[in-house]
Amino acid sequence: MSDTSATREGAEEQGWATARTLAEALPFIQQYDRETVVIKYGGHAMGQEESARLFAADSVLLKLLGLHPVVVHGGGPQISRMLDKAGVKSTFVDGLRVTDEATMEVAEMVLSGAINKEIANWITLAGAEADVRGVGLSGKDARLITVEKATRTRKDPDSQIEQVVDLGFVGEPTRIDPQLIQGLISADHDYIPVIAPIGVSEDGQTYNINADTVAGALAGALSAKRMLLLTDVAGVLGADGELIRQMSVDEARGAIASGVASGGMIPKLETAIAAVEAGVEAVVILDGRRPHAMLVELFTEHGSGTLITR
Repeated sequence: MSDTSATREGAEEQGWATARTLAEALPFIQQYDRETVVIKYGGHAMGQEESARLFAADSVLLKLLGLHPVVVHGGGPQISRMLDKAGVKSTFVDGLRVTDEATMEVAEMVLSGAINKEIANWITLAGAEADVRGVGLSGKDARLITVEKATRTRKDPDSQIEQVVDLGFVGEPTRIDPQLIQGLISADHDYIPVIAPIGVSEDGQTYNINADTVAGALAGALSAKRMLLLTDVAGVLGADGELIRQMSVDEARGAIASGVASGGMIPKLETAIAAVEAGVEAVVILDGRRPHAMLVELFTEHGSGTLITR
């Protein structure tokens, strides 16, 4: 067999494999038709150009397949790098960054500026042929996200007395106004909203919000069918270090209480619990560094990451 014939035969086999994959995906495509999927895009992979391009292309594909993707992005590593350059030291409490005035200024600049517009632009470039466009927003636009100052308590290691921890300009969503997002994702438009986790209080003060928390609040307000938390870990790991494929809300609470979940995984699980209890069918924590992780989760039987359901 000539090299040309072998190449054509190999290409034909690849074509058949692609066709089988599409056919197998059909039931899942129908299941998600015209459903909203909120995607929290974060982790270190977010700063890599090739990963960003793949994410944007997959988001456009979801839109073209009839889904309504809504992207909420983080930016912790990028904020940390900018704070380091500015000589501002960060501290964290249960995975949440303590945000003073200087940190808030940098966080808003990085989140609502560079990162938000870059992701929206990647989506617009990926969807150019189909006229699918990314629209960059923050929670301050049209009062999309109203917040109040967040509070946390922790036990003093010596006295074991609960103490209130001041997180600074860190907010918790109190009200989501989904009208702007609903207008953008309606069937008449091919827009994909990209939302920075910045909100505003009733008196006009700007607050930084954990991006997982924003994604969960939006998913509940939009009655999303799925929320995908893309991060830089495979999912929730058990005490033995193995991936937990599926958890109930009660099991997720147990993982937090027992210490199996720690650090940044705590707000992720808290977000998943709140979203499911707000009516989201399921939340998935999965590895956003893996190419096409969203497609594997939504359109294959075995899925990817850790699925949290009621």
